[in-house]
Amino acid sequence: MATKQQQKGNLIAIIAMFFLFAMISFVTNLAAPIGTIWKNNYEWSGMLGNLMNFLAYLFMGIPAGNLLVKIGYKKTALWAMVIGIIGLVFQYLSSIVGTETAVFSVGSDAVTLNFIIYLLGAFICGFCVCMLNTVVNPMLNLLGGGGNKGNQLIQTGGALNSLSGTMTPLFVGSLIGMVTAQTSMTDVAPLLWIAIGVFAFAFIVLSFVAIPEPHMNKGGKKVKYSHSPWNFRHTVLGVVGIFFYVGIEIGIPGMLNFYLADSSASGILVNASAIAGAVVAIYWLLMLVGRLLSSAISGAVSSRAQLIVVSAVAICLIIAAIFLPDSVRVSMPGYSATDGFTMAEVPMKALLFVLCGLCTSVMWGGIFNLAVEGLGKYTAQASGIFMMMVVGGGVMPVIQNAIANSCGYMTSYWLVVAMLAYLLFYGLVGSKNVNKDIPVDDETPDARDL
Repeated sequence: MATKQQQKGNLIAIIAMFFLFAMISFVTNLAAPIGTIWKNNYEWSGMLGNLMNFLAYLFMGIPAGNLLVKIGYKKTALWAMVIGIIGLVFQYLSSIVGTETAVFSVGSDAVTLNFIIYLLGAFICGFCVCMLNTVVNPMLNLLGGGGNKGNQLIQTGGALNSLSGTMTPLFVGSLIGMVTAQTSMTDVAPLLWIAIGVFAFAFIVLSFVAIPEPHMNKGGKKVKYSHSPWNFRHTVLGVVGIFFYVGIEIGIPGMLNFYLADSSASGILVNASAIAGAVVAIYWLLMLVGRLLSSAISGAVSSRAQLIVVSAVAICLIIAAIFLPDSVRVSMPGYSATDGFTMAEVPMKALLFVLCGLCTSVMWGGIFNLAVEGLGKYTAQASGIFMMMVVGGGVMPVIQNAIANSCGYMTSYWLVVAMLAYLLFYGLVGSKNVNKDIPVDDETPDARDL
């Protein structure tokens, strides 16, 4: 009977983790489409919410890993959900508090208090998703018993993550429709309340579920090593690669959303934001497809080969999109709250950008696997460093947005090309472990008790 109860408890915990996996993507992908609202008020602000969301990773990456050891998976996840609710409430408050109160000026723009509240909410949500990212993958692996079953649960959670990323810009775009002077955060308030409700539900469910905690520090001696992940060249280069990768993954659809929502640039004259959200949703859908394809071929095709191929293909797609005239059009699915799904005429370059989702889908896993290969006992420490580097998803899109404001949407994509070129270099050359002389086994004299 006890075994059956434990299996039932694990099933409930797995379902809760699946919800959280989807919520990570949902909360993260709110930033770019909501940015079209603020960009209408402050041209320079489009990616600032995204920046605040990812900036939190820089501060929380390593502490989140330490929390797992100190208080365990369950309590870390519970605290993350509480923090997520607080962040979403702040974003909602930005629609009703301080809408007329100017705080300071940027050029000729008077920045109001509600925008500051929104940025604070996005920053708080960043802490939440960082903690959840640190928890969900190892917890699913643990609940699956490791091995193939654990990996299967992680892949399923990743698929739900991509599905959520697909739906988020679609929902936000349908609620916003065409961005006007009257468009505000109140238009997306329903989604914020749905997110709060899901977090609250997952918190209640997880509170009653017993989670095994084999990795908690039980008061044993700390161990200090004479080396660190920073002593491995391929790891250091991989850390830079992760920083650039997240910037690529967010920058491609984020800037595409701004481009298509800008009627003067894209030529879309009706429901531009809704159509932009629907097109960008296809990018995230293709990331789901790419992950499923990668899981099917990874047994026969190495991470290095996959990274090299997708980096080269993505470079070709983006360069082709940059030079393709706006006048070359193609029909792609659009959506609005009034008309439902329709086919919309958009620049063909949008299709090329969307196809990059197939490429970016496999980059994280490829870079991570290559960067931690041969690290042994240093792998856990490296994971915390990689989590910090997710901040690249905030920093690089802001730089890209600044280039777009100065030189145009398409010119900004040369930054993405440069980052992809680095990933191609990493796959070809930088991923080779040249530090095999460093001891990485726990039994070696390299570790000493304090």
